[in-house]
Amino acid sequence: MSEWLPMVFVGLMGLSMLLYVVLDGYDLGVGILLRQADDAEKDVMIASIGPFWDANETWLVLGVGLLLVAFPAAHGVILGALYLPVVFMLVGLIVRGVAFDFRVKVHAEHKPFWNTAFHAGSLLAALSQGFMLGLYITGLEYNVVGVVFAIVIALCLVAGYTLLGAGWLIMKTEGDLRQRAIGWARRSLWFTGIGIVAVSLATPLVSPRIFEKWFALPNLFFLMPIPLLTGLLFMGCLRALVKLGKGDSRREWMPFVTTIGMFLLAFAGLAYSIFPYLVIDRMTLWDAAAAPESLKIMLFGAAITLPAILAYSAYSYRVFWGKTSELNY
Repeated sequence: MSEWLPMVFVGLMGLSMLLYVVLDGYDLGVGILLRQADDAEKDVMIASIGPFWDANETWLVLGVGLLLVAFPAAHGVILGALYLPVVFMLVGLIVRGVAFDFRVKVHAEHKPFWNTAFHAGSLLAALSQGFMLGLYITGLEYNVVGVVFAIVIALCLVAGYTLLGAGWLIMKTEGDLRQRAIGWARRSLWFTGIGIVAVSLATPLVSPRIFEKWFALPNLFFLMPIPLLTGLLFMGCLRALVKLGKGDSRREWMPFVTTIGMFLLAFAGLAYSIFPYLVIDRMTLWDAAAAPESLKIMLFGAAITLPAILAYSAYSYRVFWGKTSELNY
């Protein structure tokens, strides 16, 4: 059982981070898009994420918490190398959290400032997360190649979050705002595709071991569905956006769902590439794991916490599903 416990916690941690990227990704995307909308549209956009955004960040807390308690050695290496971008991410999340509440309670002349703060906090958090991902893929090395790659991935992750946010707005809004969201999604789709391709190409080049896992036979044939399905989802998203732009109101959910599918496949490819390492080619999950006795105790806590968060999230999405109504307090 001691051999499987670290794998169980890696799975829980991976699930938490994936849910965070998808769920908080779309509300960060809405925040990034806020600057391009007029005042009335800003209120609708904020209302569309109002019941969900705070709970979405719970998955980040859970994922990082699991890394800390289950893999303390890897936590020290990873967060030690990513200290500055983590600080910037937290500043961004704090700023957008404060701005979310203040923008609806201040005098009218101060509201534009807090709208800008919400946009800036969302953008800073997204850029920081993309920068961390890029550095992690390149082995946590602050060299020229690693930093440039991390910057490219940061910009592409912003595009991915923007695509998720635009897809969310297509489902949740109507009229002119919905049409503008379709245009935002079409523009960000191409940059999201570039980011997925960049991560896919760079990850095997980081390590000969990862290159062998992907391109040795018969692995190459078994893994071929991942890029093929990603390409199909990309084309499906583009086709749905074209139809929606021409006035077809059916399948409004397609851009959002296909984007989630692309993120899911990219995450699966990255997880396959680095397994069983938590720090690429430096530290396996078994090397970094806490004592089996500690993991057993923490598993009981995770068995309570994870279903509770899932149940609350599912209930809140069920209650507040449908088109967004006017924001009011």
